[in-house]
Amino acid sequence: MQNFPEAIVKNEKIVFPKGNFNINREQKFIARLRYYFSLSILAVFFLLAMPPIMLVAKIKRDPDYAYPWASWGAKAWMRWSGMKIKVRGQENLAANQSYVFISNHRSYLDTAMMFACTGKKMGVIAKKEMLKLPVAGKFMKYVNVVAIDRTDQESAINTMKNASEKLRSGISFGVFAEGTRAFPNELLPFKKGGFYMAIDTGFPIVPVAMKNTDYAMGKKQNLAIPATCEMVLLPPIETKNLTAEKDLTDLLIKVRGAIAEELLK
Repeated sequence: MQNFPEAIVKNEKIVFPKGNFNINREQKFIARLRYYFSLSILAVFFLLAMPPIMLVAKIKRDPDYAYPWASWGAKAWMRWSGMKIKVRGQENLAANQSYVFISNHRSYLDTAMMFACTGKKMGVIAKKEMLKLPVAGKFMKYVNVVAIDRTDQESAINTMKNASEKLRSGISFGVFAEGTRAFPNELLPFKKGGFYMAIDTGFPIVPVAMKNTDYAMGKKQNLAIPATCEMVLLPPIETKNLTAEKDLTDLLIKVRGAIAEELLK
């Protein structure tokens, strides 16, 4: 039996008790078809809908024009993939406050929920490979998806500074602190970039627990199983008057612990 408190303090991988993910052969076949149908929807959306939206945004010189389309697209994609969306904790958020949302990450669905369902105008920290995608990569720049290259420390620092400037301008940011998708029932060690950004800007951190998305569309499962995907926005944690040198480790432990506690429920 894993020692969860020790794994939190040491920032080690946590493996949660397995849920009932068993499906029969027929259900698995249908779920696989639905998965590839889901990816096809994304491809059509990016290749056919995004270019004219970007063109209009460029003509109007209004990058915000793309936001409602992107938000609608994220929610529609989840619905068409067979998912229901449940969000808890929005009452914890102040109306005119920007936040750094730090979340676990188990599925492609997490990104759509983070972007479209917090009730805030969002940017997201993504891996650099995302912005290399044709059409999609260019569109992401219109909606403040910021790419980070974790293999290049100087580039990663500059990326986080860019995100910090956007945060100060009124855009909240979502950070998947594990840096990659975890396998079902796992919580990977957290990287520190999002915590540096929150401390540097003094904006509160909202711990976010993504639940059931690993069952619905888990990493390397190649399945899309209709499910209720839940995003829990936990009470914000203040970062004012904190310093990276003294407080970052304790802050990481506090945020990761809150997320892990919610995932255990």
